[in-house]
Amino acid sequence: MQVRRLGDEERPWLEAHLTRAWGARHVVSRGRSQDAACLPAFVCVDGDDVIGVATFCISGGECELVTIDALRERAGVGSALLAAVAEEATRQACRRVWLVTTNDNLTALRFYQRRGLRIVAVHPGAVDEARSMKPSIPSVGEDGIPIHDELELELPIG
Repeated sequence: MQVRRLGDEERPWLEAHLTRAWGARHVVSRGRSQDAACLPAFVCVDGDDVIGVATFCISGGECELVTIDALRERAGVGSALLAAVAEEATRQACRRVWLVTTNDNLTALRFYQRRGLRIVAVHPGAVDEARSMKPSIPSVGEDGIPIHDELELELPIG
């Protein structure tokens, strides 16, 4: 298993993956839409097989983890991708790595908190508002939990 930067020739794969996994290449968080297919990305590979991908955006001394997908679960893929993003954030002198997940995503909350990220904000109703930009966001998520709120997590750097 190896983590490396996504190559330009792999952008079509990323776009197709994001459409399958996220319903579109655009991701909405904190009131803005980002085209995740155009962002910097790391892939985790096992031989010729892509087994995970993370997209991120560095701006204003902060690194937002926009998407992360482990295509092989419970094998260290997500951890390796998160570590690569944190290393890049450190190289770019970022103050923190941060991300947004939804209130229903208990799997993600467990994953992130076990790796040192902390919940730093809750944005009530933010997902309800995001549906005006991306109507494909489901109203009910994991375990039948209604999706309404964004939870912001961060990993301080340094």
